Amino acid sequence: MKFRPTPLEGAFIIELEAHSDHRGAFARTFCAREFESAGFKTDFVQTNVSRSNRKGTLRGMHFQRGQAAEVKLVRVTAGRILDVIIDVRRSSPTFGKHLKIELARDDNRLLYVPEGFAHGFVTLEDDCHVTYQVSNFYSPGDEGGIRWNDPFFGIDWPIIDPIMSDKDAAYPDFVA
Repeated sequence: MKFRPTPLEGAFIIELEAHSDHRGAFARTFCAREFESAGFKTDFVQTNVSRSNRKGTLRGMHFQRGQAAEVKLVRVTAGRILDVIIDVRRSSPTFGKHLKIELARDDNRLLYVPEGFAHGFVTLEDDCHVTYQVSNFYSPGDEGGIRWNDPFFGIDWPIIDPIMSDKDAAYPDFVA
């Protein structure tokens, strides 16, 4: 695995080292020893899978507060998405900045999202499957969200009218 830093403090793109032959390919998506040596959290307690049927489905922008804050390790196993993270850590030098990255089934990349980031994505194809490991158990009372098109962050999404849940559509603007 190769750990590539992003412009956002603590967020990394992880490039998998796939080994291919006539049968297909093999790659490790997680190795506690390599993650620890890179300074990453390794105590993932839950794995989630999201399936979106249609292109233009938006999920986010979600985060967990306080003791429930979580690291996410995001990978696309079917389809293609535009993944977006926002640094909402007020003490961070990259506070308020966002990162957009396209992730696809065959690109052999994962996104490591540190605690204190809002996370969301929009599907760029029909039938997308996203798997993410998280370092903390879901805590409904500590859940937070930011409106996907909040002008404070100025995210240039490739959609105008996304397919989304009522809950995600009702998130307020971020209070800076």
